Amino acid sequence: MTEFVSTAVQGGVAYLTLTRPQALNALSLEMIRAMTQALQQWEADPAVQAVVVAGAGGKAFCAGGDIRWFHQAYHANDPLLDQFFVEEYALNHLIHRYSKPYIALMDGVVMGGGMGISQGARLRIVTDRTKMAMPETNIGLFPDVGGGWFLARTPGHIGEYLGLTGVVIHAADALYAQLADTYLPSNAMAELAASLQARAFDSGDAVLAHIATFTDQHTAGCVPQASHLAQHAGTIDALFAKATAQEILDTVSDTAGDWAAQTAATLRSRSPLMLCVTLEQIRRARTMSLEDELRMELDMMYDVFRHGDGIEGIRALFVDKDHQPKWNPGRLDEVTPGRVRAFFDSKWRREAHPLAAMG
Repeated sequence: MTEFVSTAVQGGVAYLTLTRPQALNALSLEMIRAMTQALQQWEADPAVQAVVVAGAGGKAFCAGGDIRWFHQAYHANDPLLDQFFVEEYALNHLIHRYSKPYIALMDGVVMGGGMGISQGARLRIVTDRTKMAMPETNIGLFPDVGGGWFLARTPGHIGEYLGLTGVVIHAADALYAQLADTYLPSNAMAELAASLQARAFDSGDAVLAHIATFTDQHTAGCVPQASHLAQHAGTIDALFAKATAQEILDTVSDTAGDWAAQTAATLRSRSPLMLCVTLEQIRRARTMSLEDELRMELDMMYDVFRHGDGIEGIRALFVDKDHQPKWNPGRLDEVTPGRVRAFFDSKWRREAHPLAAMG
């Protein structure tokens, strides 16, 4: 397929592996195109009953998009920067609507774009090594790749908490937040792959049934660590239900305890503009179809690199690495409603939208 995507079909199961471990399997446009081509071919192939997606290297499923390339493409005025997100969101949609079981082995780092290629899976498997997050507000972006849609469908107001803070969660939290379906110890992942490859399957349901039996056998007595989200769920629902990002920050700051103090400090370090935009995104997404939400995200992403904090955030954290982004504006109380609303104004007529054919 490409240098960083490998494919194989055996016993009715197609295997797609991201093979860019030196970059934690971060997605390039070429990788997105290779994945799309493979999935479309397999969907039409009667010999393929299910698809298993994994990341090579043992450290990451997929850490997201190629952030440094975004920075380079922006400064080079490269039109492929916009095209990257058009094709990435189309891939996310393909996965969500895939007609055959798509199974994501979410071992290691699963962030940003990695969530985009896993949250639409029929079966999402996490391990004791899973480190999951939508950390975009930390670099002046918003939780895209369908993030508004799937965060809005977590219990209570967990979606706002995860989207605004970008905190890293682990297996038990992912299961509690309904961002994963089942748990498997990481040391059993290779054995799962071997057990699949040793059999021939005549249906997608047979593949899912085999995996269910395997996970049941290998998770007996292996309970992932306690969920911090579950422990703080009541507090999260009370604090992150507030109407604005400023109200959320004020209320969190006034709440006693180490968790609240850490959460307030995290919120203060994020882009004020993108905190407001992200909150609006998740709230809007609760009543939107996946297709409309992805189209909305493309509208938003168009603004992020032109009128938002995206390039500055990437510069500060990934290019210069001074970790001192100069957010514009620098304070939440300086973010105007009009500037937030502008992110949601589509730059295209509906029929001319790059994702118009979706859905």
